[in-house]
Amino acid sequence: PTTIALAQDGTVWFTGSAGNRIRRINPAGTGLKEFPLPHPESSPRIIALGADGNMWFSEHTGNRMGRITPDGAIAEFPIPTPNSMPRAIALGADGNIWFGEFAGGKIGRITPAGVITEFPVPAPDSRPRALAPGPDGNIWFSEFNASKIGRITPAGAISEFPLPRPNAGPGDITAGADGHMWLLVLAGTMDGRRPDGNRVGRITMTGEITEFPIPSQTGSPINIAVGPDRNVWFTKGSIVGRVTPDGVITEFKLSSPTAGGTGLTAGS
Repeated sequence: PTTIALAQDGTVWFTGSAGNRIRRINPAGTGLKEFPLPHPESSPRIIALGADGNMWFSEHTGNRMGRITPDGAIAEFPIPTPNSMPRAIALGADGNIWFGEFAGGKIGRITPAGVITEFPVPAPDSRPRALAPGPDGNIWFSEFNASKIGRITPAGAISEFPLPRPNAGPGDITAGADGHMWLLVLAGTMDGRRPDGNRVGRITMTGEITEFPIPSQTGSPINIAVGPDRNVWFTKGSIVGRVTPDGVITEFKLSSPTAGGTGLTAGS
């Protein structure tokens, strides 16, 4: 299991990258169902609820965007750029699904009908890794190789904001309850790089960036989400962390010391 998202009916959907399937389970942990993808080795990565009530997901090695209905019917849409390695996706305020092309260096937009438009990121070899809708109606995204945070308008205009350190390696990003965007700065070896990270970052709508060091030194933060308590939460191996709006970080150990926490989302 890689990433997780809630459907409108409260059921939990998640991707199985190595298993090449989408799975659904009830909030009580019952009724697990699996839906294999039509093409082998598609590696579904990120999943999100669309404006049409369906779940949308990226096929990281399949170079496609996928859509699955509540009853499990799957449709796939090829991305024009070859080998683009789509990764992060999110529902925009315009009702479209937006996604990052990690190898393609572009931000993509797909309508509920499956029409795809691509927008090149100005920084070369930027490697857009994650994206999320902001409270300003724009999509915000992390540029893993360029160590920048990007912002794209619904019309496709892109602005970029450098992180304080040139080898930062930003990862997952989300909109906080405080009106700012929150992000993770990765650590360890990731996609051929060793980013100078292990931090949680905050960026305002005008591009001002603040970073907060994570107390634990091992492992890398992976995914980030806003909890029902309106704080920011993140996963980091055998740790789940909580960040208050003023940057105070508390870490909680999972029961298994070898756990590899990845995706997380707020429950219903």
